[in-house]
Amino acid sequence: MPWSVVNDADGLPRVILTEPGGSSAEVLLYGGQVVSWKNDRREELLYVSSKAVQKPPKAIRGGIPICFPQFANFGSLEQHGFARNRIWLLDSCPSPLPPARNQSTVDLILKSSEEDLKSWPRSFELRLRISLSPGKLTFIPRVRNTDSKAFSFTFALRNYFSVSDVSEVRVEGLETLDYLDNLMQRERFTEQADAITFDGEIDRVYLSTPTKINIIDHQKKRTLVLRKEGMPDSVVWNPWDKKAKDIPDFGDDDYKTMLCVDSAVVETPIGLKPFEEWRGRQELSTVSSSYCSGHLDPQRVLQG
Repeated sequence: MPWSVVNDADGLPRVILTEPGGSSAEVLLYGGQVVSWKNDRREELLYVSSKAVQKPPKAIRGGIPICFPQFANFGSLEQHGFARNRIWLLDSCPSPLPPARNQSTVDLILKSSEEDLKSWPRSFELRLRISLSPGKLTFIPRVRNTDSKAFSFTFALRNYFSVSDVSEVRVEGLETLDYLDNLMQRERFTEQADAITFDGEIDRVYLSTPTKINIIDHQKKRTLVLRKEGMPDSVVWNPWDKKAKDIPDFGDDDYKTMLCVDSAVVETPIGLKPFEEWRGRQELSTVSSSYCSGHLDPQRVLQG
């Protein structure tokens, strides 16, 4: 393997991905979770809670955790499923993908354990390829049914983005869409705004979303672009001030500088027959946003 696995002070082994342009990413084997993504100017693009508990069996608050085989409490399992608090292994045979041969790509695998089969009696293989390139971080998750019976699951890549001031952020691409409001017992509404802005708690599952969503950070003059395939839903979450104080591993003021915009499969679970495989894809990238008469240059954002 061209990259190395290091053990930091917290004792959790992690893979450091680098690329010649100067950007980097850190991936924990615990949870298969990206906990850092820095651009070529060494600016951190992901949020990790100031109170995150980086010790098993607690899931780590922040970065990009993997929600499988259940998103949130849409089912009978623990919140967001168990994949995010299991030790993943390096995958040396990610067929049909070619083996990774550079310092900017890593392949991970999680197989069903005896413990998992007690709570979710279905045999599976969950694979994840994470690739770093200049200005871009790409994920290819795959789930294979290795059981003798069909099963279904929900899934999400929960993206905790670092933002300058959430009240100055706009999310574009979800306008006019239906969403389930988790603050209103999952009642279904239709988005009326031309862009989503933030002035209070939000917890929504947007349905049948486009393959591209823009998270525009006015203060940083930067747009995070989320492109996705195979994950039709998008979850937008920020706890705001009151809820933040009630979450033990979340800093009281952290809500101001973070925003979750997830790639997800929530409303319609994925069904797999024995030996079938599902594949998704998520690509995160950044583009500079320039001001024009106090507004973002739409061409830079739409073409980015």
